Amino acid sequence: MMAEHTVKAFDEDITRLRGLVAEMGGLAELSVAEAMDALVSGNQDLAEGVIARDKRIDHLEGEVDRLAVRVLALRAPMADDLREVIAALKIAGVIERIGDYAKNIAKRVGHIEGRKRFEPLTLLPVMNELAGDMVHDVLTAYAARDPVAAAEIVKRDAKVDAFYDSVFRNFVSYMVENPATISSVAQLMFVARNIERIGDHATNIAEMVHYAATGTYMPERDDVIPPV
Repeated sequence: MMAEHTVKAFDEDITRLRGLVAEMGGLAELSVAEAMDALVSGNQDLAEGVIARDKRIDHLEGEVDRLAVRVLALRAPMADDLREVIAALKIAGVIERIGDYAKNIAKRVGHIEGRKRFEPLTLLPVMNELAGDMVHDVLTAYAARDPVAAAEIVKRDAKVDAFYDSVFRNFVSYMVENPATISSVAQLMFVARNIERIGDHATNIAEMVHYAATGTYMPERDDVIPPV
């Protein structure tokens, strides 16, 4: 009976860990979308909501940290179970960074002049959607423990990187031709860089999902998580 109770308690801890990570991911995904909506529309209230939500994401990361440490200390998980706990711990940290990037974008909302006729601003929503879709899909892969889907998400990061390079060149050209817009375009360069980093972090999560599910590394990155 004691062994059965221990197994049940461990399963409950793992379920709780995954639930916390899923809640964090949902909030971060929402923040990525709403930060861009706020930037395009100039909706300061929406931006403030994104900024405020980041505190909830940070709080959830703390809960994941505490629970993961407790599980490691009390349950001494091995092999697959250990990878599951470590993945949750690492993924929570990455999601927290995604929330930070969304918050950074939201903070730029009040710094864009002439928003309605500002051509560079029109380039960012598509890039943000690409990165946001990566976040959504990698969280789905995590929930499904799907290493194949995770591997596909890694491949998509190249498209976000290429989009960033194109946007950067467009922004530089626009500033040269319209010197009065330098301040606003510089803000958008910062936004584009944050979007690019969101894509990178979705890739990091995908690598962790793949390792947790299979115990093997993706070919292009063999040093992300130490073997268990």
